[in-house]
Amino acid sequence: MRLLYSILLFNFFIAQSQNTLQLNGKQSPEAKIALVSFMEGHWYGTAFGGLTEEIWSPAVGGSMMFVFRHLVEGKVTFYEVGHIRELENSLIFELKHFDTDLHGWEEKDEVQQFKFIKAEGNRVYFDGFTFENVSANEINIYGLIGNEDGTSNEVVFNYKKR
Repeated sequence: MRLLYSILLFNFFIAQSQNTLQLNGKQSPEAKIALVSFMEGHWYGTAFGGLTEEIWSPAVGGSMMFVFRHLVEGKVTFYEVGHIRELENSLIFELKHFDTDLHGWEEKDEVQQFKFIKAEGNRVYFDGFTFENVSANEINIYGLIGNEDGTSNEVVFNYKKR
């Protein structure tokens, strides 16, 4: 099951979608962590046939950390731990996945990385992810998710603040 989630959820391909962009080898522009400070809070939503929860810390020291969990029928299916941090005068979104026993999905030193592309209006774009500030109590996270057949789909995680 872990392999299936890994393939379906986090195998990102080079493709364009309506709400996500790809960096395509370009250098990330300058940015500061304040661009994503709207992510701070305790957020709840639904996706992939279950409930989703994300908790984002305040922006301190050039970073914001988060934890995520996905539940189906009241049972955790997997976790994510990560952060958005300032790196080389820009931002990077990084995360790792864990099963219910906290065994990592990625190799020990491997981290999923998504470089900053731009901020525009109420959105902050990373390579394959977009963070959207809908209101003080609602956000959307768009992720480009790969399929087993090599295609990709954009998935929206709509969250309400608790």
